[in-house]
Amino acid sequence: MNKYEEIAKQVVEHVGGISNVEALTNCMTRLRFTLKDLNKADVKKLEAVKGVQGVVNKNGQFQVVIGSDVSHVCDEIKKMGSFSDTIQTKTEHVSVINRVLGAITAIFQPVIPAICGAGMLKAVLALLTALSWVSTESQTYVLLNMFADAAFYFLPIYLAFSSAKYFKCNPYIAAVLGAILIHPTFSGLVAAAEPVTYFGIPVKLVSYGSSVVPPILIVWLQSYVEKFANKVSPNAVKVFLAPLIEFFILCPICLIVIGPLGSVVGDVLYVVFDFLNNQARWVIPVLMGAFCPLFVMTGMHYSFMPVQLAQYATLGYGTLLGPGMLASNISQAGACFAVALRTKNKELRSTAISAGTTALFGITEPALYGVTMRLKTPLWCVMVSGGIAGLWGGLVNMRTYASATAGITALPVYITDDMMNVVNAVICIIIALVCSFVLTLIFGMGRKNKADKNFEEAKQAESANSQSNSVNTYSSIYSPLNGKLVKLENVNDDVFSKKVMGSGIAIFPESGKVCAPFDGKVNTVFPTKHAIGLTSDEGIELIIHVGLDTVELNGEGFAQHVQDNQEVKKGDLLLEVDLDFIQKKGYDITTPIIVTNSSSYIDVIETDKTQIKIGEECIKVFK
Repeated sequence: MNKYEEIAKQVVEHVGGISNVEALTNCMTRLRFTLKDLNKADVKKLEAVKGVQGVVNKNGQFQVVIGSDVSHVCDEIKKMGSFSDTIQTKTEHVSVINRVLGAITAIFQPVIPAICGAGMLKAVLALLTALSWVSTESQTYVLLNMFADAAFYFLPIYLAFSSAKYFKCNPYIAAVLGAILIHPTFSGLVAAAEPVTYFGIPVKLVSYGSSVVPPILIVWLQSYVEKFANKVSPNAVKVFLAPLIEFFILCPICLIVIGPLGSVVGDVLYVVFDFLNNQARWVIPVLMGAFCPLFVMTGMHYSFMPVQLAQYATLGYGTLLGPGMLASNISQAGACFAVALRTKNKELRSTAISAGTTALFGITEPALYGVTMRLKTPLWCVMVSGGIAGLWGGLVNMRTYASATAGITALPVYITDDMMNVVNAVICIIIALVCSFVLTLIFGMGRKNKADKNFEEAKQAESANSQSNSVNTYSSIYSPLNGKLVKLENVNDDVFSKKVMGSGIAIFPESGKVCAPFDGKVNTVFPTKHAIGLTSDEGIELIIHVGLDTVELNGEGFAQHVQDNQEVKKGDLLLEVDLDFIQKKGYDITTPIIVTNSSSYIDVIETDKTQIKIGEECIKVFK
């Protein structure tokens, strides 16, 4: 078992098991769960898992911070079961504002890699032109610019698709609705600027390229119209009638009502951005620089993305996320490097160096959860330093021209005709790094390296939790027979070998006694006595199937010693079997032992022994 499998199994166990996971996806550093019952998740046990750096539970979205290995752990969990990859926000006891922010975060999460990748492509193009390696008049420039713009111009289509997965309606119909907003015909009508009507109703001509609000709102409405269309459409013609009803209702609403509403929102945002840029340009970078760690803790920093994209669309540049997040992320790096310099704890030093390096490139969760938040005081140093560096960014009007992860590799997104914008970004990095480094050296470690003591206490607590919680992470099934072990896939019956009924093991018996494999209850003894179903006190459901096709013997050769619903203890005699009689009748006496509710558990692992006796452990069922 590799380390990712081990982390995955422990994470699944402590979020309440496979059966408690409704949806799962991951971002750059976190596993993001929608759990059926949040009360089943054990935060303390999760935080004690080696490889888990923190846990965040916000608006029904349960997040487990792993770090750069998150995709590997997510892949291992997905092997354990089939989950939706659309994270829902639980609405019980959640305010309307938090519901909206949670929905925006979930919708944008799958889209962000495309936006960031295209943003970095724009940054690379800006760098190539600044170095005069590519001319703005060349076809190469035109094509590269097209490659980068595609992710933003066609944003309504894949935002509609992502929204449909969140609102649980047809994503392909949603994509068509998004495409209508940017169809060349409608774009041509916008360019012509002549009045357009639909059955006499005026259609406001708005350019919807890169729009955010309209596709999300129209798909939200689609989720209700689709239910109505499916309900009124007869089954025989539903395949085409239901989509027809949806298009007939939604398309005009899209262009006449919702689209213009989005443009009004854009106009309002333009006024707000213009005021802030002219009257108080320092406010947003200071607030973002200081409080970005808190936004990251809740995972709600993604909810600012729609406003950032609207800023790009209205102003051509962004000030909402880039400068402040750059200041905050680099401050995390500076604090970690200071901790690494001062600490006497080798494990903390190693963690701090690794997390600080990662933070330089814009990924701060390892620094936040592994170092600064754990030691407390360095986090305050980070927030102060982020605010100071953000103030610089605001005063000099730092701007980004594309979306990218805020780190040293994002400097190209600051390239414009005024190269001082890049110089100011470099100065911002230096201010953040130096301030957080110095403040953490002075205040962050405390007298006599108090931070080392805090770290040791935290690690000891985690270790104690881990040790105390490592008990009973699996349940044992003990052999009901004496005999030779046979792997289930080698059993000469597809129902068992292909694990149709569940996972387990088989035994080629050497004696005819079949005993209880655990403490529990007899669910049923089959009328032909060839098989018996049991449930353990811990909920494991098991079938012992003596021989293959032995149902045809109609009970001959079998003696029953228990009844349905009878309580049994491990080792109690269940059946006696005349193995010689069964073999003389031409039947295979290989006996599969199947955990029929295997899907409710993380894993079912058989022993690696070749011979086994009654009462010896033969299967481990991981909870």
